[in-house]
Amino acid sequence: MAFVNISTREISIKIVYYGPGLGGKTTNLQYICQKSDPETRGKLISLATETERTLFFDFLPLQLGEIRGFKTRFQLYTVPGQVFYDASRKLILKNADGVVFVADSQIERMDANLESLDNMKINMEENGLSLDDVPLVMQYNKRDLPSAVEMRELSRLMNFLGAPEFEAVATQGTGVLETLKTIARLVMKDLREKNS
Repeated sequence: MAFVNISTREISIKIVYYGPGLGGKTTNLQYICQKSDPETRGKLISLATETERTLFFDFLPLQLGEIRGFKTRFQLYTVPGQVFYDASRKLILKNADGVVFVADSQIERMDANLESLDNMKINMEENGLSLDDVPLVMQYNKRDLPSAVEMRELSRLMNFLGAPEFEAVATQGTGVLETLKTIARLVMKDLREKNS
């Protein structure tokens, strides 16, 4: 749920990047950080293990304009991809205003994608959230790899809600900003509708 600070006239909106380990969630945030104006973003914080995987979250506050005189601050988080860190995933997902599911397009990662998607639904429910009420964008990353599954099949397997979906190569920035702009627009629209 968006946090409104009346004294600073600021709305904080939480967007969570969810998906399997090594799927590209952190790479998305790193690219966004690199392409963002340093005046409008905070420092990218990454907590990683020895193997370079995100352990808890990445946090990138990003300012994207105003709503009714209030500055908006998007707080972008990633969850750890490993199932072992499920308690952290659940905690980071709490009070999310929007979710980007980052799937790994490789055929050998389909089971991990589906497991992570099921885990996301369970964790949302346990946090009192529903995919019917929280804006969702699907991103199919690693489209440049030879074992990438066809888009139609990825959509059939994972996009059961008909959410907006994007092809991506996060290491090159392909689809990254489009994904962010779409989830930001959906969250802002949702926020306006809920507060009108």
